[in-house]
Amino acid sequence: MKLLLTVLFLLEFALRSEAQLKAADSLFVSQNYHKREVTIPMRDGTKLFTSIYMPIDSTQQYPILMMRTPYSVAPYGEAFKVPLGPNMRYTREGFIFVYQDIRGKYLSEGNFVAVRPYIPHKKNRTQIDESTDAYDTIDWLLKNLHHHNGKVGIWGVSAPGGYATAALLDSHPAVVAVSPQAPVTDWFMGDDRHHNGAFMLMGSFSFISSYGKQRDSISTKGLAGFGQYGTPDAYDFYLKAGGLKEINQKLAGDHNPLWTDLMRHGTYDTFWRARTPLPHLKRVKPAVLVVGGWFDQEDLYGPLKTYTAIKKQSPHTTNTLVMGPWYHGSWVRDQGDWLDNIYFGSETSEFFRSRIAFPFFMHYLKNTLDPQLPGAYIFDTGSHQWNRYPAWPPPEAQPINLYLQAHGRLSYTPPSKSGESFASYWSDPARPVPYTQDITLLRGRSYMTEDQRFAARRPDVLVFMTDTLQQAVRIAGNIQAHLFVSSTGTDADFIVKLIDVYPSNTPNNKEKPNIQLGGYQLMVRGEVMRAKFRKSFETPEPLKPNKVEPVTFDMQDAAHTFKRGHRIMVQIQSTWFPLVDRNPQIFTDIYQADASAFQPAQQQIYFSPHYPSHLELMSLTTNPASHDK
Repeated sequence: MKLLLTVLFLLEFALRSEAQLKAADSLFVSQNYHKREVTIPMRDGTKLFTSIYMPIDSTQQYPILMMRTPYSVAPYGEAFKVPLGPNMRYTREGFIFVYQDIRGKYLSEGNFVAVRPYIPHKKNRTQIDESTDAYDTIDWLLKNLHHHNGKVGIWGVSAPGGYATAALLDSHPAVVAVSPQAPVTDWFMGDDRHHNGAFMLMGSFSFISSYGKQRDSISTKGLAGFGQYGTPDAYDFYLKAGGLKEINQKLAGDHNPLWTDLMRHGTYDTFWRARTPLPHLKRVKPAVLVVGGWFDQEDLYGPLKTYTAIKKQSPHTTNTLVMGPWYHGSWVRDQGDWLDNIYFGSETSEFFRSRIAFPFFMHYLKNTLDPQLPGAYIFDTGSHQWNRYPAWPPPEAQPINLYLQAHGRLSYTPPSKSGESFASYWSDPARPVPYTQDITLLRGRSYMTEDQRFAARRPDVLVFMTDTLQQAVRIAGNIQAHLFVSSTGTDADFIVKLIDVYPSNTPNNKEKPNIQLGGYQLMVRGEVMRAKFRKSFETPEPLKPNKVEPVTFDMQDAAHTFKRGHRIMVQIQSTWFPLVDRNPQIFTDIYQADASAFQPAQQQIYFSPHYPSHLELMSLTTNPASHDK
């Protein structure tokens, strides 16, 4: 009883302290800033609603720090946003903070177009895209605000991160620093809506059901999404709902242009190619700080590809990549020491906020000392250490291959046995492999670090594993899956997971003693590939039944140390439900396929000298193959 009272007292104290801090922050904002709400005209006459927070102290000049968002600049009216900027450190330092509802959202006029295409040629006076809206907004601010120093910084997370990227294209001369954080970058290849052409079902359905709705009036309120699930179990809901054709009917009656576009554009056609900024990141003038999280359930692709595109196409741009052990946007608000079951040893988010992001903006906007940021500031999710590299991937990283072997083995040496060795499993869309063992309705983020033993024990999941590592293996860079497969169907999905297997005697953390870390299978990276896109994302081709074919795909990047005494595991499966929509396993337009079209298929993964399935990693370890037994 005494212990319970102590816990309750500490909890009450913590809540009271947090409330006091929030009250103090609110008081500081109200005493030191005044707020203006304006509508700024764009070149085509459309007016965009903008909230401006100006320091009351007018004895000095301040830079402008801006975010453009589809998620509302609330609060509207007399109430103040707290904090202003990424956190109170910026608020107390003093900036002119600007928030804008993008066109077609909340109090801004115009039509909303998600990931609006960039117009690369010289525009006429009325042609608009997100880059022109950013430019016109900044031009108006500089002409109509007093006490600014002529410098502008732009930041944002997720979709606002994508709008920050857009501001780099034909950027206004006043923009000197931009930080796209988890930026939406390519909704077909790797962000949010699709991965390698496979539709990310549960995240897309729940989000787009509100985000993509056509509004009927300008309003401070958002639009309600789908809510008639009738169950707390997403696996049960989506399985009973049927295929995408049937799920689409659940939004019938809702005018949702974005969902309609998703259902109509099932290949990487001109619609999708026009909606990525990557080819246009040339001659970038502002300094760029690209930020992402290794366990981002939504936009891992965006920061990695944005940084790389700038590095290749704008080699003289000051361009830094930061990757931490974070889920989507958590570096803004959390401490970053824990991510569900996994402890990372330090407050990584606070390190980023105080040692990287704040000095970056202070240097470029207020002329403080150059923080001398490296080309890449990367957190290793296995050793739990920050590393500074001149670029990403590190120049010294070398490719190594991890080969699938008979009897579930995994090694650095190619298969030597003659003949066609393979492993097979029966993939049944009526009984798909769940992406999590938890009962949950919305996607969440915990599956990114969840123990994968639940999947390894299923007969429709292949498991390959190294011997116990005699030395640590450090990977830093891109991961490519090179599979040789055959199927009894004419299409299939292949999900590959790279996993760190903890020693069986790993002690539990004292803070979370119920999490069994002995033998824990931590997913370092997991990715899906839709086989019909194996040759082209623009022009899909069917598999030929029972014919061995190569399927190679991008698994995105990782920075992870597999410690001595651990083991490396690879899991392969063909369903990951309902995270990814089910493949009917026949060559068809999956978005229009009837539920009756779904059929079981036998999938075979080959590992022979002629068909050496393997993962290609970028390694910082010297000759790990010498430790193969």
